[in-house]
Amino acid sequence: MIPRYTRPEMASIWEPQARFKIWFEIEAHAADALAELGVIPKEAARTIWAKGKDATFDVARIDEIERETKHDVIAFLTHLAEIVGPEARFVHQGMTSSDVLDTCLNVQLKRAADLLIADLDRVLAALKTRAFEHKMTPTIGRSHGIHAEPVTFGLKLAYAHAEFARARARLVAARDEISTCAISGAVGTFAQIDPRVEEHVAKAMGLRPEPVSTQVIPRDRHAMYFATLGVIAASVERLAVEVRHLQRTEVLEAEEFFSEGQKGSSAMPHKRNPVLSENLSGLSRMVRAYVTPALENVALWHERDISHSSAERMMGPDATVTLDFALVRLAGLIEKLLVYPQNMQKNLDRLGGLVHSQRVLIALTQKGASREDAYKFVQRNAMPVWRGEGDFQTLLKNDPDVKKYMSDAEIEEKFDLGYHLKHVDTIFKRVFGEA
Repeated sequence: MIPRYTRPEMASIWEPQARFKIWFEIEAHAADALAELGVIPKEAARTIWAKGKDATFDVARIDEIERETKHDVIAFLTHLAEIVGPEARFVHQGMTSSDVLDTCLNVQLKRAADLLIADLDRVLAALKTRAFEHKMTPTIGRSHGIHAEPVTFGLKLAYAHAEFARARARLVAARDEISTCAISGAVGTFAQIDPRVEEHVAKAMGLRPEPVSTQVIPRDRHAMYFATLGVIAASVERLAVEVRHLQRTEVLEAEEFFSEGQKGSSAMPHKRNPVLSENLSGLSRMVRAYVTPALENVALWHERDISHSSAERMMGPDATVTLDFALVRLAGLIEKLLVYPQNMQKNLDRLGGLVHSQRVLIALTQKGASREDAYKFVQRNAMPVWRGEGDFQTLLKNDPDVKKYMSDAEIEEKFDLGYHLKHVDTIFKRVFGEA
């Protein structure tokens, strides 16, 4: 985790103290269940809770023990025994390290998802507000980066809102899929621990029992979780790239907020660069980078190995922390985005009416011209306009082949900007509902 791109709320989920607290809770809840089943004394379970629930675990001491044992869970249990005393012999009865590690990881991923869902809600709220603000603000739609036909800036934002709504639904599903618990012992057979212990721990930790856990929770669950984060990151970059293009000097239809005292360049005082959206592109690449190791972690040997472990120790914190930061930055960018409708109109008019070419083409075919001829008539009048030689509507009116089919008034009618915006309300209802 890089402090520059880390928010404390998400970072706290992955701090060693938080991890050890979750480990303790798993062990203590298991002890409660074992006590109810008569496997360990009830007084021992009470003592474990009493001495451990408010404890501050000594991370340095655990690290010291691990340097000797070369085993993180054993190091933790040894330190816990120093806190709890003799009753600690009843901790971890019939359990294996993966029971603790995998259940803890899923608790952390679930909590991380909760924060990410809240981040997405902020992004969605910002997109909705700005979409309605610019619902009917006309701008040029582009394909291949080239002027195509008119849209509205509100539609651009509605598109993004629909995309992030899908992202939210996927993340809710991924959170549900990852919310399982394994307390099944070596190779997952429950030979040394009753399945009812797993059920108790799962309920206490807000999880569900894993149907069959071998000795680990199946990593296809985690692969889907990180793949979902990767897709969300791709959506973040798609919107960030849109802002970057719109802020180009020769376009300048929208621009990141530039605060008083902000500097754009160490050499050129005039610069106002899209640094936030560029940063989002970079952060998104890092989140997506963890999708491949998550997929490769699915193929573990037999009932378990630990080839997944080292990767997960990095990807769990890094992917969630980075995406959390990116989503909050994206929300702020949209909330404060500067929008320039006059520049949008100027760009719309830049090609002298060429954006209405399809309407003229269709009209000619409806008047009796073949599609091949209609396309030829329209294109031969459009190309000079590309070269800056005349006005498209005027050229069409002076073309004898076009005039065989259309009057001047009929040609003029095909240059109505409002025609392209007549279904904006329909699209907004699809995205945002009747309200």
